[in-house]
Amino acid sequence: MLGAAAVGTIALRRGEPINALWLVMAATCCYVLGYRFYSRFIAAKIIALDGLRATPAERLENGRDFLVTNKWVVFGHHFAAIAGPGPLVGPVLAAQFGYLPGTMWVLAGAVFAGCVQDFVILLFSVRRDGKSLTEMAKDEIGIIGGFVAYVAVIAILIILLGVAALIVVNALKASPWGTFTIAMTMPIALLMGVYLRRIRPGKVLEVSALGFVLVLAAIWGGQYVSQSDSLAKLFTFSAPTLAILIMVYGFAASALPVWLLLAPRDYLSTFVKLGTIALLGVGIVALHPTLHMPALTRFVDGTGPVFAGKIFPFAFITIACGAISGFHSLISSGTTPKLIARETETRMVGYGAMMAESAVAVMAIIAACVMQPGIYFAINSPAGIVGQAPATAAATISSWGFPVTAAEMQTLAHAVGEQTLYNRTGGAPAFAVGMAHIFSHSLGGEALMALWYHFAIMFEALFILTILDAGTRVARFMVQDAFAHVYKPLGRTSWYPSILATSALIVGAWGYFLWQGVKDPLGGINSLWPLFGISNQLLATVALCVATTIIIKMHRVKYAAVTLVPLAWLVAVTFTASWHKMFDPNPRVGFLAQAQTLAAGPATGATARLIFNNRLDATVTGVLVVLVTLVLVESLRQWWGILNGSREARMRESPFVRTRLVEEQG
Repeated sequence: MLGAAAVGTIALRRGEPINALWLVMAATCCYVLGYRFYSRFIAAKIIALDGLRATPAERLENGRDFLVTNKWVVFGHHFAAIAGPGPLVGPVLAAQFGYLPGTMWVLAGAVFAGCVQDFVILLFSVRRDGKSLTEMAKDEIGIIGGFVAYVAVIAILIILLGVAALIVVNALKASPWGTFTIAMTMPIALLMGVYLRRIRPGKVLEVSALGFVLVLAAIWGGQYVSQSDSLAKLFTFSAPTLAILIMVYGFAASALPVWLLLAPRDYLSTFVKLGTIALLGVGIVALHPTLHMPALTRFVDGTGPVFAGKIFPFAFITIACGAISGFHSLISSGTTPKLIARETETRMVGYGAMMAESAVAVMAIIAACVMQPGIYFAINSPAGIVGQAPATAAATISSWGFPVTAAEMQTLAHAVGEQTLYNRTGGAPAFAVGMAHIFSHSLGGEALMALWYHFAIMFEALFILTILDAGTRVARFMVQDAFAHVYKPLGRTSWYPSILATSALIVGAWGYFLWQGVKDPLGGINSLWPLFGISNQLLATVALCVATTIIIKMHRVKYAAVTLVPLAWLVAVTFTASWHKMFDPNPRVGFLAQAQTLAAGPATGATARLIFNNRLDATVTGVLVVLVTLVLVESLRQWWGILNGSREARMRESPFVRTRLVEEQG
């Protein structure tokens, strides 16, 4: 009843602002009902969780890759691995439509699609000795399906990493405070790695306390740096310079030993992520702010300044990870299934961690919508749409019916310790301003707003860099596996020539998309975020094809709608969005239309590069759609063959072995 009242208030209230607590109440009730009833129904009726079945962590335990791990530790690891830029950035960008579309999709999409995908893929991987999504696609759908899935996963990973890096660049450009703080997390991570391995082995509590104190010192130090003319110059970088530095970081994180940089930095970021999310939740409940953004804005017609396109399909591909994310299927079939101690824990880890990420997306919607709409659009609109000069931008945004002044924006920039907040596309700065607004009104007052803003920027950058370094390493492993068929030593993950060559190849690939976004006069996010959303949801389509195939092979056809309905919805959304991004005549929507418009204008070196980039983006979108269509066709052939009896419903599960953990615990 509480959930129905909250959702009804969100959906039907018009003409007056609503309190953010309605969103919190709606989300809490939906998650409780979804976890208690829907996930339990799936666990009991469809995949039949078996607490007596030994998991690969127990059967294949080697102390390195396969390791029986406490379920709460696995939950923390899984959440940290899946929580990237999507739940923070996507909902903020989609807030240009108003708070209603994003909120409804995050709640419904997570409960009925995203959590289901993560849960079933995790369980199916556990029953197959922790096999990856591409290996399961090859085993269950066929060799063609497996090969196509492999190519699609590599391509999608590269686009995802390029867009994630672009968000960090847009958040840190011309921001000495933010750049200094993030830069300091690198040596802090290196120190933690050396401390834990060489100086004080096994002293996890000591190194955690050390890391926490040093991160706080880095935030305070950033304020000092930003106020010093000589030091501020050293940490004030343009977008192209930051792009190069992030590429260097990505290469180092992939090539260096995992204990030296990757593991301690991810460990550090997990504490910051979980702590900040809890703090933000407390701040929202304590302050219970009013949402100033209307339920629906004038930009539902597709003319939005943040990105062009109508609610369907663009709201659904913009809010990627908050509702459903294909990237999660790589984690659910990656490290996590090798750590699960009991099958029954997959429900909490798979369904529960995605639910937690969806809660982050709801907080991001609140953070974006507590701002005055004029301020939101001033931060998120690119200079190519609203104008470069502050007065021009303020006048343009005010003419849309969202009043804002240049003086108001300058005061806000000064309050958060920035030189300017105009044209900070990418969603991260807007989220940080909203988060700082909530914190400063509930914890510390206006005097600490600058500190909270830069804490939020660091929090977001840590979220995103986790995806960047882990994703680059995963992509490197996949490329090394492929190259091993050409030359055996290239497949050895410990052979440094192979490590350096494949790391450079992957970083160069996603670095190209990053550079493309940095040089884009519309801010890059305008064109690249929809490409990221399409890629991510196409990967989820592949994952749901695998899941549906296995459910049908398990003779649970009457329950196949649990994955088949989300699959059909994703096909409708992603294929429609892909068509628009390739062929829409509006140059702000269609890649080819924008290339044609640029070709009709003055010919310059920059124009030629933009024309090439748009045509490349259209080609990439088309290739990905064709690849996923092939996976769909192969899946349909499997389903039809099994249902009419012409194909054997043979699964590639590992044989049942009884667990010893029950007796040991008894």
